[in-house]
Amino acid sequence: MGTGALGVPAGADGPDEADRPEGADAPGSADAPEDAGDPEGAGGAETAGGRSRSRELLLLAGICLLVLLLVNAFVARPFSVPSGSMENTLRPGDRLIVNKLSYAFGGHPQRGDVVVFDGTGSFLRKPFEPDGFRTSLRSFGRDVGLLPAGDSVYVKRVIGVGGDRVTSTGPGRPLTVNGVPIDESGYLYPGDEPSGVAFDVVVPAGKLWVMGDHRSASRDSRDHLGEPGGGFVPESKVIGRAAWVVYPVGHWAGLDRPAAFAGAGGTGGHGDQR
Repeated sequence: MGTGALGVPAGADGPDEADRPEGADAPGSADAPEDAGDPEGAGGAETAGGRSRSRELLLLAGICLLVLLLVNAFVARPFSVPSGSMENTLRPGDRLIVNKLSYAFGGHPQRGDVVVFDGTGSFLRKPFEPDGFRTSLRSFGRDVGLLPAGDSVYVKRVIGVGGDRVTSTGPGRPLTVNGVPIDESGYLYPGDEPSGVAFDVVVPAGKLWVMGDHRSASRDSRDHLGEPGGGFVPESKVIGRAAWVVYPVGHWAGLDRPAAFAGAGGTGGHGDQR
């Protein structure tokens, strides 16, 4: 009687398929995941996400810089006080915020305002600068605050505006504006005279007569009386009104217009000066 191989019934399948767990895929099966063990897909997504975030941060930084430049150019700009000519109202090293909108849209500086202005052509001879791209670029850089304002920028108090007659009879007497004595005790440096020199000027239209609060330490309109400009500062050279002292913290203050000039006769051609 014939039998199959020893211990294996005739017709039985070999162990390859019988011992394989149910549902297991054969090597090379179409159902096996193709990217198993390959991290390149996930890593590529993470790299792309990092690049996207970097671009977003760069864009945000660019927008912030543009806004800052626009604010400096058209709204407000910081300046540092270089000397003691405006003590004690302003002290050397004080940081100011200059409001560039104060005289925009038809506004004019008024008596008592503390203004920041470019003294080129009035307090200083105009330096020779050849026309060209570099000169224009430097001018733009100063306007938007990317470059220092330079030695031609001053801060003083407006005493007279276009049409005003400003007079001093020398030590011991107050200044007069249009014949009205001005009480400057609220801001003059302690012990200073309103003016140590006598003068009598009529301010031309569109110009300003300016003086420092520390009169004995200020080179202002009085020092330029004999020069071609007569010591007068064109309104067009005014950068803005010094509005706030923001540094150091102990000097924080708003620079309001004093009431001393409210009674000065006339309008100086600018309307109500109160």
